[in-house]
Amino acid sequence: MLQNICYLLFVVSVLSFSSTTICIGGDADSMTSLPVDAVALLAFKSGADLDNKLLYTTNERFDYCQWRGVKCAQGRVVRYVVQSFGLRGTVPAATLSRLDQLRVLSLQNNSLFGPLPDFSPLINLKTVFLDHNYFSGTFPLSILSLHRLLLLDLSHNNFTGILPGNLTALDRLGYLRLDSNRFYGPIPPLNQTTLEVFNVSNNNLTGPVPVTPTLKKFKIFSFMYNPNLCGEIINKPCHDSPFFNSSSGGATATSPPTPLLQNAQSQRGLSDSSHAKKHHKNVGLILGFITGVLILTAAVLSLVALIRKKREESEERQQLDGKVDTNFTEETTKTKSPKDTTFFPHQAENANPHENSESKKLKSDPQQKRLTKSGNLIFCSGEEEVYTLEQLMRASAELLGRGTIGTTYKAVMVNQLIVSVKRLDACKTAITSAEEFEQHMETVGVLRHPNLVPVRAYFQAKQERLIIFDYQPNGSLFSLIHGSRSARAKPLHWTSCLKIAEDVAQGLAYIHQASKLVHGNLKSSNVLLGSDFEACITDYCLAILADTSSDDDPDFAGYRAPEIRNSARRATPKSDVYAFGVLLLELLTGKPPSQHPFLAPPDMADWVRAMRDDDSEDDMRLRMLVEVASICSLTSPEQRPTMWQVLKMITNIKEIMDDSHGGYS
Repeated sequence: MLQNICYLLFVVSVLSFSSTTICIGGDADSMTSLPVDAVALLAFKSGADLDNKLLYTTNERFDYCQWRGVKCAQGRVVRYVVQSFGLRGTVPAATLSRLDQLRVLSLQNNSLFGPLPDFSPLINLKTVFLDHNYFSGTFPLSILSLHRLLLLDLSHNNFTGILPGNLTALDRLGYLRLDSNRFYGPIPPLNQTTLEVFNVSNNNLTGPVPVTPTLKKFKIFSFMYNPNLCGEIINKPCHDSPFFNSSSGGATATSPPTPLLQNAQSQRGLSDSSHAKKHHKNVGLILGFITGVLILTAAVLSLVALIRKKREESEERQQLDGKVDTNFTEETTKTKSPKDTTFFPHQAENANPHENSESKKLKSDPQQKRLTKSGNLIFCSGEEEVYTLEQLMRASAELLGRGTIGTTYKAVMVNQLIVSVKRLDACKTAITSAEEFEQHMETVGVLRHPNLVPVRAYFQAKQERLIIFDYQPNGSLFSLIHGSRSARAKPLHWTSCLKIAEDVAQGLAYIHQASKLVHGNLKSSNVLLGSDFEACITDYCLAILADTSSDDDPDFAGYRAPEIRNSARRATPKSDVYAFGVLLLELLTGKPPSQHPFLAPPDMADWVRAMRDDDSEDDMRLRMLVEVASICSLTSPEQRPTMWQVLKMITNIKEIMDDSHGGYS
């Protein structure tokens, strides 16, 4: 017993503590051989856990690697996450700073107070989450020496003072939140190209926001509630001092008085000038009227010519369709089976599996080439014609699902080749002409990415429009998330959420960068799982072909951004970003969009945590994913990031995950 007391007094003297409440079992030999990381954690607990929430005990040398919130690699602590544990107290000096292999530190959402100790020995630290506590003092300058730092969150504390200009030296920083403190003074000219998340709102910062390429990426949301900030980025002019304002009031205020004679002459000049101006104004009005009449006449004539041309093309197409129909209707009627009728009701009327000599002659004529595509299966650029329209018509069909703009079938052909066929709703796609449909499919058909289900071919004739995709064997993300309707589906593990989110972000970013198109209809049922369970986006860029304003499905409406909801406005890249944020929340919670509450980001994190019903072991990474979802789902499209920025955020989270599980070399 005496030996135990002596050992405790020795720890106290070495670490300069005033008191300790460490509970250690075992004999004197085992205690004197405790590793430095265990001693550091116990010393931290003595000051930061006044209510004894962390029940740390050790009977063997490496027991501390099993303590709550501790992750080790090769016997050294690399990750310490004790967030939302109800800790109360201070962080003593020379405690956590002795964990020199630490890479991830999170003390988020506790009741810790006082200034922060020196963190400069933690040279391997990449992630620091200290938000939602009561820490005080100035910005911890020791953090500026952590050159590997990727994420830093000091928000929702009581920090004060001026933000150090050396924040610009953290050149790997991708996530910086300093909001809801009492910082004052100017914002440093941050220009790290890696910075994707930034927030200094709700402080007392002053002066113009530096106009750097990095800070220009962020919207007013990141700077709001700093009454004395100004500048171009936040659309608030910076007023000069009163002295300069008074001197710039105008030349007339300081110019010498004008003599009486000059004044009279100027009045006569003004009168003559006003008459001249009036005359010129009348002439201008007459010329403008004549010009307007000429333009209007030219427009009417152009419209008449266009209508006549369209009518002639329509008559030619109808004559051609009539010739094509008479060539194959009798043939397909003889061979049609019951399975055929379950696939495309109008296929016998509109398809052209057997071309006659006259049809081939028309195809050889360049002027008729576009017209003869009607009624034929058209393979996209670069695609090999591995099956015919007749084989596709004879395929057995299985209904896969009904979507916003059409119905999808699984088609199994005689040679066992399997494809997915999207039959578009004729009523909803009636707004798109045959030429527009063809041109659009030629554009969409060349998009190729590992996270897009490729479009292989398309078909249209009269009221029938089909799009042929590769078949994906493992179903949709919707089925994976929600499972059987009779059972309560459990949310996916966060690592699966991260992988799927990265796949979808890769596909969307490619669409936005490789073309001027948007998906326009992103939802969990339009994300399919490939042979290796990779997430692949389908039905991309098709929403523009249809009128979906009458769709009243609450879950579909949940994916639609506020600016296009209940309106005729077209989807944009930023509305795709919004839908991605909703999809990410659906991934994390297992709840469809109609059940998502409208909450501020901190409350949203609490809701996600409650829906998952997980322990808090991986809460930090979940919180980062929720942060991404919240930023994507902001009401204002200007405040949302681009998909490329979203992808970089997710990649950063993945890097943190790899670091925390991959040793400490």
